[in-house]
Amino acid sequence: MSFSTDVKEELSKISNLSNKKCVRIEYEGYLKTINVSTIRNKLRFSTESEYNINRFGKLLHNLGIVDYDIELQGKNYVITSKNNLNSNIDLEKFLLEKEVNGEVEEKAFARGCFLGSGSINNPTNKYHMEIIFKEKSDAEFLIEILNKYDIQFKLLEKKKSYSIYTKDGEEISKFLAFIGANSAVLKFEDIRVYRDMRNNVNRLVNCETANLNKTVDASVKQIEAIDKIKKKGKFSTLSDNLKEIAELRVQNPEASLTELGSMLRIPIGKSGVNHRLKAIMKIADEL
Repeated sequence: MSFSTDVKEELSKISNLSNKKCVRIEYEGYLKTINVSTIRNKLRFSTESEYNINRFGKLLHNLGIVDYDIELQGKNYVITSKNNLNSNIDLEKFLLEKEVNGEVEEKAFARGCFLGSGSINNPTNKYHMEIIFKEKSDAEFLIEILNKYDIQFKLLEKKKSYSIYTKDGEEISKFLAFIGANSAVLKFEDIRVYRDMRNNVNRLVNCETANLNKTVDASVKQIEAIDKIKKKGKFSTLSDNLKEIAELRVQNPEASLTELGSMLRIPIGKSGVNHRLKAIMKIADEL
């Protein structure tokens, strides 16, 4: 199963159906999304998750809508009903009728929206989550709710719909916790930790590789300069310090400046080695 399917399975098992107001507001969340259509008094909802379709059926039954059918069409489960509650309530007013439970009901609305048309990419590949709405005002309303809890989503206008989305792993994790997908949060965070560790290791390896390549490139140029000085018969004119570092460089082409410095009869630091090799390069350039 996909990560989205796992999340929807977990959400569908949340036991809060005794709270009639939460049931109604979660149902309203479903209705605002692109996967629910209502024509006249007929309702239709489609989803790939059998758990999700059963959840929606329980909401309908809890709200007194018992005349509905569920069938499998291709890979999708489809629920249709000849009856539908009028979705013309003032959501903002409805949510605020009980201040003490406001957060619980806002979570129910967000959960209904996600169950209606939300999706999350497999987080091992990339972070991307979105919920698609029919109306811009509904998308903006959910963003407004999420902003209250410091959960940041962006709005995207599509051809015939509106999407709220994020590509930030932290925001996805906060949203999942907000709607009650606690097991999904733990799984998502495990993947995030693994990805961050892997990315850090890759950055370190890339950095080490870049440094090694830089050392090798510099070494090749230094050895070419030393060979040039020898071919011109000028090597014997070099000072003992330059002769010593030159011979060490030829014998140890992959050594770093620090390593070369430690090999000298009288060890010196990286900057001292660099100074001597630059002097050799300058002499070769002048020949």
